Amino acid sequence: MSLAFLIPAALAALAALLIPLAIHLARRSEQRPTEFAALRWLRQKPKPRHRIRFDEWPLLIVRLLLVALMALLLARPVLHGGQAHTPYVAVAPGVDLSRARATLASEPARWHWLAPGFPSVDASPVASDTSVSSLLRELDATLPDDVALTVFVPERLEHADGRRIVLSREVDWRIVPGALPADAAQKAPAPPALVVRHAADRASAARFLRAAALAWRTDPAAKVDTASSEQPLPTSAKHLAWLAPGNVPTQVREWTRNGGTLLLDTDAKLADATAWAPLWRDEAGSVLIEAAAYGRGRVLRFTRTLAPQAMPELLDATFPQHLRAALEPPAAMPSRVATAEHAPLTGGATYPIAPRDLQPWLALLIALVFLLERWLATSSRRGAAP
Repeated sequence: MSLAFLIPAALAALAALLIPLAIHLARRSEQRPTEFAALRWLRQKPKPRHRIRFDEWPLLIVRLLLVALMALLLARPVLHGGQAHTPYVAVAPGVDLSRARATLASEPARWHWLAPGFPSVDASPVASDTSVSSLLRELDATLPDDVALTVFVPERLEHADGRRIVLSREVDWRIVPGALPADAAQKAPAPPALVVRHAADRASAARFLRAAALAWRTDPAAKVDTASSEQPLPTSAKHLAWLAPGNVPTQVREWTRNGGTLLLDTDAKLADATAWAPLWRDEAGSVLIEAAAYGRGRVLRFTRTLAPQAMPELLDATFPQHLRAALEPPAAMPSRVATAEHAPLTGGATYPIAPRDLQPWLALLIALVFLLERWLATSSRRGAAP
């Protein structure tokens, strides 16, 4: 271990050690001579030489120590090489901990969950969708080079990256048979609940969108919220089709900025929406729907009038599927892998270990020394306070 300072120039503040010394010299207890009549006729002897003398030695030492600690705090001390070098064991959530411990019972090691924050196995890991590969890379970067790493994993990993893990060290990759995590329910995503608001002359166009939204539903009794543009939006709305010419109202724009998905008529105007990208093309390659980001939400726009004469795709049986694909975000890529085929490789980059910051401990020591100084300075057993 070695001590270093991030701001060594701040050590110049050690010159402030002269302040307590000057205070104790200037305010030390004075000795006033008193003349006695019987001593007047004695032969006067030469006065002794004046010597520098300090009173209240304990208080002076504490004050000097307090000033020195403040100077060290300004210099931001750090400690290199203070990390533990005990072997490290990471256990993926879902692994039978007792079976894992049985295989390394006689070897001293630090046991932690392979989860965000790497909590001790004595605590329950927090459920998370964080990639196992990312956690291993983070752990590899934070451990010293000479620390042996053992990882216990189930036979199948969830939330894995699309490529093989490459670390800077060899990993003892141990698979625990039968310790499989609970399967996540593979449910089909719920269809978007489309809300339609239209102008009076767009009622016929609204019927096409209403029919498409009904085609997504599995409940025959389901209804689509379709109304005129003057009607307010329901609080649960997440997908809105706005079929009205002219500028989009302010409340609709704010709703979209806060995370909503807005589908616009070709004649609707949204001047501050830029960077439109094609989202759906017809067989000839012409764009039918384009999209753009808008705050935390999305804006989609038809490029043609919603009428069969201008857009024959409205009468196609695949129109509901194309519209739903445009409204829904892209599906997540599969992330389940067989653990035996995902063992980490070596040869990855190494990273310098961050030094340990000593400022919090130094600040605590300064507080304790300050309390000691106040106790010595205000003690009733003292004489004149220097």
